[in-house]
Amino acid sequence: MSARGEFSSRLGFILAAAGSAVGLGNIWGFPTQVASNGGAAFVLVYVILAFLLAYPVLMAELIIGRATRANMVDALGKISGSVVGRATGIWGFITVSLILSFYALVAGWMLAYFLQTMAQMLSLDTVSSWLTGDSVTRNILFCAIFLSLTAGIVTGGVSKGIECWSVRLMPTLIIIIVALIVYVTFQAGAIDGWKAYLLPDFSRVLDPALLISAMGQAFFSMSLGVGTMLVYGSYVSKKERLPSLGAYVALVDIGVAILAGMLIIPAMYVALHNGVEIFTESGALIEGDSLIFTVLPSLFETMGGVGVFVAFAFFALMVIAALTSSISMLEVPVAYVVENKGVGRKRAVWLLTLTVFIISSVIALNMSHLFGFVITLTTKYSQPLLGLALCIFVGWVWKRDSILAELKQGNEGAQHSLFWKIWPWYLKFVCPVVIVLMFYLSIA
Repeated sequence: MSARGEFSSRLGFILAAAGSAVGLGNIWGFPTQVASNGGAAFVLVYVILAFLLAYPVLMAELIIGRATRANMVDALGKISGSVVGRATGIWGFITVSLILSFYALVAGWMLAYFLQTMAQMLSLDTVSSWLTGDSVTRNILFCAIFLSLTAGIVTGGVSKGIECWSVRLMPTLIIIIVALIVYVTFQAGAIDGWKAYLLPDFSRVLDPALLISAMGQAFFSMSLGVGTMLVYGSYVSKKERLPSLGAYVALVDIGVAILAGMLIIPAMYVALHNGVEIFTESGALIEGDSLIFTVLPSLFETMGGVGVFVAFAFFALMVIAALTSSISMLEVPVAYVVENKGVGRKRAVWLLTLTVFIISSVIALNMSHLFGFVITLTTKYSQPLLGLALCIFVGWVWKRDSILAELKQGNEGAQHSLFWKIWPWYLKFVCPVVIVLMFYLSIA
């Protein structure tokens, strides 16, 4: 095993990388997009675009990472041979740190609601009310607790920290989702949710709005562009076949997103049956934080005594989903500081965690001005442009012979594979055009 750490097993890598991709966006964003965009028709388009757009970019990150055995800054510097590559890596470093800063605030809310279910079980009404109240103190405190949990895992390194916890958290997440799906399915009103989720409206398949939504969901749900998959790829054994590893990660991510839809949409219609409003004034399904912190808690309250236990399981699920993503985000700047600046891992982790916490606190103190701004800046503008930069570096700058040599590490006959016959030109010509189009349409 190399000094910089390596995943000890294929399963460990798949669960860690899938955990990075499976975040809060999968749980609260994907389901409502499906129900609002033609049901199963959206799922079909999403799955197709996940492999036509997201998978090629995912492979670019994994190949760069394993070939260079380096953090994002040094890796892009090596394959480009220029300061532009390193500057792009620093851009990714800053972007992922900003994403983690607002993500930790949202995850802190999840943690507060999770603890509120315990307070409710113990009839601690004052504590319960404070935990679900929107206060700066609560936001900053639980952000700090969540970041500390993240840092505690990342200090363990690759195999003893990230991998060790990913192989525990991801199966737990899937078990909780499945258990909640089974419970919700037997509630009155759930069948209408299943119809909204699974019955396809194929007349919507070529709707530009649906295509843009599906492309965005496919690209961003796999946490591409900011270096998480690149850094995880740098910890993969040279014996592994990267194309199949990438496919497994994509399949797990897609599978969990679809499972989340099987939980959230029927749950929303159960809430509707129980008298909870699930539609906005425009007639669209409520999504995002209003769904998670208003609609679903109202549903749990209508379930009687069992509601608090359902809420406990649901918010445990949300905390786990947040944690599997946050550890990969923190690892990106940590890898750079450890390898490039020679700082010890433990010190690097806590210094960077403190830095992110300070940024989170500034956002929390200026929520109305900064929260939405940082989200838009990073996910709407920076992330797709970083994905475009990766396509250009791998498709146009990095020598094809070097890429093929890396693929041959795990498969001697890589040059004869279908992947090698399609992927290089596809990443070179198709992906940049699609990403530029998606970027233009999202901001136009």
